[in-house]
Amino acid sequence: MIRPPMKFEPLTDGEDRAGIVYRVHQRLLQDVDVSSLDQRSPEEARAAIEASVRSIVADVAGVAGMAGLYGDAKEAVVKAVVDEAVGFGPIQPLVDDPDISEVMVNAPDEVYYERDGVIHAAETRFNDEAHILRIIDRIIAPLGRRVDESSPFVDARLPDGSRVNVMIPPLIPRSPTVTIRKFRPERHTVEDLVRNETISQEAVEFIGGSIEQRKNIVISGGTGTGKTTVLNALSAFIPEAERIITIEDPIELKLQQRHVVAMEARPANIEGRNAVSQRELVRNALRMRPDRIIVGEVRGEEAFDMMQAMNTGHEGSMTTVHANSARDALSRIENMILMAGLDLPIRAIREQMASALHLLVHLSRASDGRRTVISISETAGLDGETVVLRELFRLDAAGRLAPVVDGTPR
Repeated sequence: MIRPPMKFEPLTDGEDRAGIVYRVHQRLLQDVDVSSLDQRSPEEARAAIEASVRSIVADVAGVAGMAGLYGDAKEAVVKAVVDEAVGFGPIQPLVDDPDISEVMVNAPDEVYYERDGVIHAAETRFNDEAHILRIIDRIIAPLGRRVDESSPFVDARLPDGSRVNVMIPPLIPRSPTVTIRKFRPERHTVEDLVRNETISQEAVEFIGGSIEQRKNIVISGGTGTGKTTVLNALSAFIPEAERIITIEDPIELKLQQRHVVAMEARPANIEGRNAVSQRELVRNALRMRPDRIIVGEVRGEEAFDMMQAMNTGHEGSMTTVHANSARDALSRIENMILMAGLDLPIRAIREQMASALHLLVHLSRASDGRRTVISISETAGLDGETVVLRELFRLDAAGRLAPVVDGTPR
């Protein structure tokens, strides 16, 4: 639908490129029915909007007293308007940057991003809270999700595999927030991990042999320590002939084998129904003739079913867990098993854990963003009611992951 053109006064002395972007966007909204592009593919919609913007920007710039807008400056305005109309607005350049792993919006004037494990403040700004809410709606509407006072937060996966978390008032009274953990299409190999000094070659060979011998492995660490990256890389040691079932919430793994069946938990719909939990998927996986079951991250009562699978013929399974140490990882898994509501004595649970969990690989992230495997431990039965952990690899004085001999890295 075409509307009469808007009239603009010249830019005032205090206005800059943001002013011209705003004016072009307002003119676009009046000249073009942007909602009519919803039926087109993202690429087609972006191309159509860009063509319209280019026809508008020269006119608006001339009227606004910016006849000299050309070259890179003009392209920057065009891109900003297109991003505002069909993209993620001011944060689109951060989302497009392949070196940025996380984008965080705390408030209109507080935008941060993570690069190489270090958080930086961005120059990007939103106009106000309503501006953030418009971009939030554009992000989650295609996913069939909504956010409002009755449902004030959303955790979802974008079409490219990135994860987005949104929270709005009243849960966060100050401002709506957006956190995007970007999907990395590249696959890190064990050679990459050794080259980056995330793990030593000797430790890789040990873990690789353990995977081939069908040992059950738990990879632990804090948020952002690289657990999924390490799991992806180590999965290369799983024989090609085996059938692998992966269970995640949401999907992040990119295993290197061909015979992989990936399952993803499903949140409840708008009516609060039809959710499918990771526990249900683990139970279903047992009926799918798996050689190995990989749970991307164990978070709750599915820990019991995963441990049962490890103890009943599905050796060689792997998972990750948030924890501050290998010992803490065992405690967290024990607590998650208790969440299943089973009336089991603690000793029985720990006996099962000592039998099911063979290796614990623990990662840590330094203040400079460097991610490193700092220990590899094995379970060695029970001592009374305590699961015995024997450390096999530990960082030596030079910061290299080395075998432990007589209690000392060698």
